[in-house]
Amino acid sequence: MPINHSSPGPLARSAMAYVLAGGRGSRLHELCDNRAKPAVYFGGKSRIIDFTLSNALNSGIRRIAVATQYKAHSLIRHMQRGWNFFRPERNESFDILPASQRIAGASWYAGTADAVYQNLDIIESYNPEYIVLLAGDHVYKMDYEPMLQQHVEQKADITIASLEVPVKEASHFGVMHVDENDVVIDFVEKPQKPPHVPGNPAVALASMGIYVFNTKFLIDQVRRDAADPHSTHDFGKDIIPYLVKYGKAVAHPFSRSCVRSREEASVYWRDVGTIESYWEANIDLTAVVPQLDLFDHNWPIWTYAEITPPAKFVHDEQGRRGIAISSLVAGGCIVSGASIRRSLVGTGARVHSYAFVENSVILPAVDVGRGARLRNVVVDKGAQIPPKLVVGEDPELDAERFRRTENGICLITQHMIDRL
Repeated sequence: MPINHSSPGPLARSAMAYVLAGGRGSRLHELCDNRAKPAVYFGGKSRIIDFTLSNALNSGIRRIAVATQYKAHSLIRHMQRGWNFFRPERNESFDILPASQRIAGASWYAGTADAVYQNLDIIESYNPEYIVLLAGDHVYKMDYEPMLQQHVEQKADITIASLEVPVKEASHFGVMHVDENDVVIDFVEKPQKPPHVPGNPAVALASMGIYVFNTKFLIDQVRRDAADPHSTHDFGKDIIPYLVKYGKAVAHPFSRSCVRSREEASVYWRDVGTIESYWEANIDLTAVVPQLDLFDHNWPIWTYAEITPPAKFVHDEQGRRGIAISSLVAGGCIVSGASIRRSLVGTGARVHSYAFVENSVILPAVDVGRGARLRNVVVDKGAQIPPKLVVGEDPELDAERFRRTENGICLITQHMIDRL
């Protein structure tokens, strides 16, 4: 049964969410040429970071700070437009914290811990009792209140959200061993040979990059780490292993706080850090009952609500009929005598007559030319697809012109189009 999240818990009101959103998204390749990974579009109209920020807001947290770094303009502009409704007179705050040499000798954030250290004065000025430290580049729905409650009940120094993942995928995560009380007894960051859960050699217990601290304790730890010349100033590599060894680290199973509607059968968390995983997670939304329910009014995903007219479908002739089947089509789109199947079409896109789009993720403001045929593609924002261009039918030709994955997903950007 879904959890009732109607009223914010008291601990969330005493917490500040600190979001680390400086990720390069290198495995997304050209999709992150002009934007950080948290700013990448997802689900037709949202950005990846909207899920983390919405989780904090829906959990009842009213103080949020976002540390940005890599190619942050698109991300900052999105947050200024879509997350500017916090009011200081209600004891709310929303701070955007680019790396800006705010302390002597500092430049870029050297690591995730340094991204907190360089902004300690801002954290201290709000004086929250707890810090919920979050990654801004994952897609999931989570109520942080149960995690805060566990942190307090178990008197933890750090509480780490954990997720069971296949061992073959665990080398991308920090991996934990826990005892019967969820106390972490061992932690290794991105191991080449990940240890498995006792009794289940196919599964490892991974850190989700979500941590809860008492604020004063966190401040002490990042200051200690900043003074260590041998540290890389990273939570996963330095602070967490130190606390596992010298403090009390507790794991919080994601299943206890994952938000699910009646339509969602299992816990949902996605990294979407590769072209294929990004394509797959978006395409899954077109299913009759998708694994991620974006229509859950009890846990809305907030974003910048661009003012657009409704999507429009025109022409009704044989071979030239504007239709979309098993697809999500955002506002401002015009499907003019084209056929769209099992695809996402972002805000303000145009798909012209006789075009065919299937199993594809079309980002906002894309123009698909007359007679083009696109299958299994991700088209970057604003790309102008030439008339009669065919992608997804000739693997060798696709690989010459675009970025093609092993499983045949093609990423198309305007720069690639210009080289044709």
